[in-house]
Formats: sequence, C-alpha cells, structure tokens
Amino acid sequence: MKKTILLLLAALLMSATTVTRADEEHAYSEGPVLTVSFVRTEPGMFDEYMRYLSKTYKHVMEEYKKQGIIVDYAIYQARPRDAQDADVILTVTYRNMAALDNLQARTDPVIREVFGSLSQAASSSADRGKLRKDVGSQVVRQLILK
Repeated sequence: MKKTILLLLAALLMSATTVTRADEEHAYSEGPVLTVSFVRTEPGMFDEYMRYLSKTYKHVMEEYKKQGIIVDYAIYQARPRDAQDADVILTVTYRNMAALDNLQARTDPVIREVFGSLSQAASSSADRGKLRKDVGSQVVRQLILK
C-alpha cells in the first residue's frame, strides 16, 4: 500500500513539474527580422522611382540574397491616408537579429561594386531625394506561434 501511495505521489509531482515547465514556455518562437521602410514618392515621380527600384535596387538586393546577407525583400504599393503617408513600402528580411551585426561591413563591398564607391552611392542617394522622401522605418520580428 505504501509503495502504491509513493508511486502515485511521484507521478503527481512529475506531472506538476511538466505543467509548470509548459506554463513557463512561450507560446511562440522568434522568427525572421524585417526592416520596413515607408516611402512617399514625389508628385509625378512614382514611375521613375519604380524604374530605379527595378534596376539598381533590385540588383543590390539580389546580390545581398546571393551572398546570404538577406533572406528576401519585397516592395508594396500603399494607399496613403494623407499627404504625409507612404505610398511605397520596402521590406528586407533577415534570418534573425544577429544578421544585423556588422551589416555595413558585409554590404559595403556590394555598394562599391554597384555604385563605384561609397561617396558615389551617397550622391546617388541624394539624387533619389528628387523622386521620393523617407517617411520612416521600423525593425520588426516575426513571432511564430507554436
């Protein structure tokens, strides 16, 4: 009888421990990280900005993917709610938060290859200011429910 009671108590303790561990686990796991950039094209410059994205931007992003710097990228058109809202949203997906460490050191060689130098890339960026303005950006992480 004592043996049965001890076994029953041991089983109860083990199940209580299992429930406690399950309660302490998160209901999700951390997934990929995205940078989300909100852009407002200048009046009449939407198509010109899309041409830039389809050539230079796409070339840079595809090279980043090829080198494993990024997982993916996407471009979205948005319907602005007001004159200050974005009409283009750019996303870049990284495997995880650690992929952002030393990012500049890994991306600079691609930028030099595409633009010729970092100063030419900066100048090109200033020229794009005629086509659009940055409205803001965010870094977000996908949470994958278990």
